[in-house]
Amino acid sequence: MATAPVRVQKRSAADILVGLLAVVALLALVAGVPYALIRVFGSPLPDGGLSLDTLTEQVGLSTVLGMLSVLVWLAWLQLVVCVLVELWSGIRKVGVPTRVPFARGTQAVAHRLVTAALLLFTAAAAIAPVVTSVIPAKAPPSAVSVISANAESPLSEYGEQAVPLSQVKATKKVYVVQPPHGRHHESLWEIAEKCLGEGRRYREIYQLNEHREQPDGSKLHIASLIRPGWVLDMPDDATGVHTVSVDEERPEILERHPGKPAQLDGSTQYVGAHADSPTGTHALTPPDGETGSLADRWAETHPGTHALTPPGTDSLADRWAETHPDRRAEVRVDQVGIALRDSADTQDLRGLRQLLEERQGTTASADRRDGQGAAEGGWQVGAVIPDFVAAGSLAAAGLLAALGRRRREQLWARAFGRRLPVPTGDAALAEVALLLGADQAGSRLLDLGLRHLSKELGAKGRTPPTVYGAFLASTHIDLWIHPGDKDAPAPWTAVDGGQVWRLDAREGRLLTEQAVSDTLAPYPGLVSIGTNEGGRVLIDLETAHGLINLRGPGHIVAAALAAVAVELATNRWSDHMKLILVGFGPELAMVAPDRITVAGSLAEVLPELSARTEEVQRALAAAGADSVLTGRSRGLHGEAWTPTYLLSAVPPTPEEAARLAELARTGTRLSSGYLVAGEGVPGSVWTWELADDGRAGIKALGFDVAGQLLPESQYTQVIELFRTAVQGGMRPLGELEPSGPAAAQLHPSFRPSAEVQVLGTVQVLAARPLEEERMPLCSELVAYLATHPGGVHPRVLGGVLWPRGVEAVVRDATISRAQEWLGKDSAGRFNLYADAEGRLHLGPEVRVDWQLFRELVRLARHDPGREAAALNDALALVRGPLMAGHPAGRYVWLTADPVSPEVTARVSDAAHRLCELRMHAGDPDGAIAAALAGLRVSEGDESLWRDLLRAAHATGELGTLQLWVGTLRQRAAASQYWGRLVPETEALIEELLPSPVRERAAG
Repeated sequence: MATAPVRVQKRSAADILVGLLAVVALLALVAGVPYALIRVFGSPLPDGGLSLDTLTEQVGLSTVLGMLSVLVWLAWLQLVVCVLVELWSGIRKVGVPTRVPFARGTQAVAHRLVTAALLLFTAAAAIAPVVTSVIPAKAPPSAVSVISANAESPLSEYGEQAVPLSQVKATKKVYVVQPPHGRHHESLWEIAEKCLGEGRRYREIYQLNEHREQPDGSKLHIASLIRPGWVLDMPDDATGVHTVSVDEERPEILERHPGKPAQLDGSTQYVGAHADSPTGTHALTPPDGETGSLADRWAETHPGTHALTPPGTDSLADRWAETHPDRRAEVRVDQVGIALRDSADTQDLRGLRQLLEERQGTTASADRRDGQGAAEGGWQVGAVIPDFVAAGSLAAAGLLAALGRRRREQLWARAFGRRLPVPTGDAALAEVALLLGADQAGSRLLDLGLRHLSKELGAKGRTPPTVYGAFLASTHIDLWIHPGDKDAPAPWTAVDGGQVWRLDAREGRLLTEQAVSDTLAPYPGLVSIGTNEGGRVLIDLETAHGLINLRGPGHIVAAALAAVAVELATNRWSDHMKLILVGFGPELAMVAPDRITVAGSLAEVLPELSARTEEVQRALAAAGADSVLTGRSRGLHGEAWTPTYLLSAVPPTPEEAARLAELARTGTRLSSGYLVAGEGVPGSVWTWELADDGRAGIKALGFDVAGQLLPESQYTQVIELFRTAVQGGMRPLGELEPSGPAAAQLHPSFRPSAEVQVLGTVQVLAARPLEEERMPLCSELVAYLATHPGGVHPRVLGGVLWPRGVEAVVRDATISRAQEWLGKDSAGRFNLYADAEGRLHLGPEVRVDWQLFRELVRLARHDPGREAAALNDALALVRGPLMAGHPAGRYVWLTADPVSPEVTARVSDAAHRLCELRMHAGDPDGAIAAALAGLRVSEGDESLWRDLLRAAHATGELGTLQLWVGTLRQRAAASQYWGRLVPETEALIEELLPSPVRERAAG
């Protein structure tokens, strides 16, 4: 039987040229380098040979040059070894060459040069090390290849029967993904490193196989998710692979080709390695030397429990990619599950909402079957994140800042044994949405960039330009100005003939709050109207010099007004502001009571608007300024330029419209803006059009964007969130229950098998190693379990750690990875286990600082003789705020979890009590230390600051008291949410350190 002839590919002129250049380069490196070294430096060996005297000679220029030449000789010798290894591998067809130690880069260069040179001199690519095809080393005697099937064979005279030549089929290279070996699963990075010589080439493999159907019927959508048994097409220069016909189906390859995996895992395990990571991954497989999955071994040692095996469900990301093929590159699954490249992308978020809604329905059904409630930790598992997170990233940042201030005020009134309330249900969901969508960086860039611009122009006696719109992207800010001006102050630059002034985000990040602390906000009326493909579009309400008419469907207009009101009331690029809402938003007074006034009709506010217009005109005349921009940039009569903006949901009567138009059309820029809803409002200079689909446009400015909207349901969620923050009712802490594991761990002989620290930065100390890229997610998982000792169901854990949603297989693989990381205790039991109801727990030999703290505080209350010692031991565990310094975008569950206010309250109470005990014992220095321990968790708790000031006064050292008073004032002024001290603290300072004493000390 004849074999198909080896296919010989024709070489192009470019191939020949590359081969010649490779030969020249090899000759130059192998022969030219030593020739040049000998001509310039002479022999590398000393003239008199090597001796000990050489080491004691005086070091001069010639000695240094000699040493450098030796280094070059050594580098050349390494290159020669690499070339010889690559030549041997290529000629002998051994596939992947032997690795030369400490020569990764050098060998890579040698590999490319030798390959190109060999291809120049060989008739087929089979002898190069980039090919490892399965070809018989020697053809059988009866195998004959014939040139033509039609002509009479010239071999017939030798008695051999001519065999017709089959049509030569095109071939390709493929790689079969191998089953896991021990703990190790293959990844695209590793396959690229093994077969292409460079892990970063994994993208080439991904592009060749994206959306190709695999033998198990699934497809490759995510570069980090591949399955054992898949057949991957490989680039032409791949080594250690199989060469097959391009027409051959993937199942056929597995049936006939060597290298088929011995078995395929029916549980459809995924490799969860990050696509950019060269390391292997841990899945539901045992450590080296052990057999069976972790789930199997867990079931054997813990009968009656639920196994931690992943269900064979379709990938959520796969479904998203199939229904949105034009957006597939923007979704990835990695160590944080499903994430979005830009949380401000409305379409991506809405698509995920649809999938999450489907998942929510199936999860709720499963929860009912298992008797497990779907709500734990403050929000519902699988709950839908509001759209406002996508369209209102600047407003979200402002709302979070306002919420922080409200909670700061709540803390002032906290009593001993009480804690702050936490949002629940829809309010908790709203806060998660705000955290995920807030653009803090963009808000800061806009604020500091505009203030810096005003300060620079004011210092030069220039008036800031009229800005009718702004564009905020992740990379820059654009201000659309009129008229154009090419002279923009650095770091701003003028583009488009001076019609646009631009600030690069990298330059903006270098600006500091201190540099513009005394600069008034020049454009407080800038507010978002929506987003386009590149970023966010804002308009300046003051620039219209007239009424802005907002019109469209009623519910869309209401949603747009609410979004504008929220952003204006909370943004950081404004100073003091008067925001008058007519016909809507009485609840918004809770959000910003110092800015918002609510009225029922325009008739109520017209007199106030008229009076305010006259005040600004008088201030302009007194300051000799032609515009409020001039006054703001030069810091003249600062309070006079406080803006007043009217947002009316009530259409004006003709008389009211005429009066408003008269107030607005003053011919110069005033500190005012008027946004009025209604159809065809007379006297309007801009018309803000809203469509049924939420599109927003202002034809006069040429804007057409996806509108920023705050629909009624989400508006209600935000209001409920602030209602929780302003209500006075505190929650009792309750009595601490005895903890068996924590009590046992306090025994001096106890030795933990793992340790979790959450009172400060999260630290997990485990006996087994874990890949660095896996650490953040697994640490958060373990931290959540450490603060919820009652047990957590995996579905609840998935909703907590991945608030945007996650596929079950990724969730369960992460749980198993954390289980393997924590290892086993002294009795051979896993330190992370599931009980009979499927809830996850940490084992009794896992020491958790928070649980130890609670147990020590409980013991202190029940043993007065050891109270001070127990409280001291408890506070010694505190290193900082709960889970401080966690990665951005993670630990969002803390916002709605009662553990956060409980930690703050219990640590503060323990510090307060210990401070009292030490003051009674005549130890003011010890009392200071106790107060400082509590302030490590809650720096803004002024009751602890008052304890500290009393203790400092008790030392009798005036300097100590002055030090802590100054520190307190300094920190209060620097805090985003603090700002001022409460009256009780101010009164105590005046009592302990009267004003005359402070003045004498300062003098």
